[in-house]
Amino acid sequence: MATQAKEPKAKRTPRYLQLAGELREAILQGEFAGGRQFPTETVLCGRYDVSRYTVREALRRLEAEGLIQRRRGSGTTVQPAAARGGALHQPLSNVGELLQYAQGSQVVYERDGEGQLPEAVAEQIAEPTGGVWTSFRGVRRHGEHDPPIAATVAYFHEMLGEAVRELDLGAGTLFSQIERLAGVQIGKITQDIQAIAADDAIAAALEVEEGSPVLRILRCYSDPRGRIFEISVSHHPGDRFAYAMHIDVEA
Repeated sequence: MATQAKEPKAKRTPRYLQLAGELREAILQGEFAGGRQFPTETVLCGRYDVSRYTVREALRRLEAEGLIQRRRGSGTTVQPAAARGGALHQPLSNVGELLQYAQGSQVVYERDGEGQLPEAVAEQIAEPTGGVWTSFRGVRRHGEHDPPIAATVAYFHEMLGEAVRELDLGAGTLFSQIERLAGVQIGKITQDIQAIAADDAIAAALEVEEGSPVLRILRCYSDPRGRIFEISVSHHPGDRFAYAMHIDVEA
């Protein structure tokens, strides 16, 4: 008698990362603008029904991103947009924070094609990239009429099978879907970040002048066996995106 394969358990995002995402979205949407006081730790504990440790971890990440400033005796204040360049801040210290980037923005992907990985992308990657790749293209914005904050092309390897055809292209981040649909686990994410000048295609997608400075982020998603199953190439306008990263120093 055949047994049904168990669906992989969805990874749960730690509560402090969820809280950081909710507070980040509120800050970026201007909920604490105009002199409004940022909630105290005690208020946040009660409002979100979380521990003080959870609140402090969430605030520590927002401070590392430059969104807030904490001073003993003065409480927490939101950094003005001018202090953070009015740009989208993306944190990254783990996969959970990588997902937070999608909050407060929207993107709809469209199928772009199928075939070998473009040479310009393959030459940037040390590992083998043979096989057939299906690509999807999308532009991310805060709102429908806001200027683009990212133009992304995502490539999925043929090893993922029919799962690629089941992706919801209007649901935003794709790599979080592919884990569930294909039953694949992320073993490692590597990324290459480089400042480049926008060519005509990138400039048109981002609505900037050709030759403008943009940040290119190339990410490779590998399974636990080291096989790359997804590659994404995103371009961000230099004045609309900031990359923040925190590093915990071990004692």
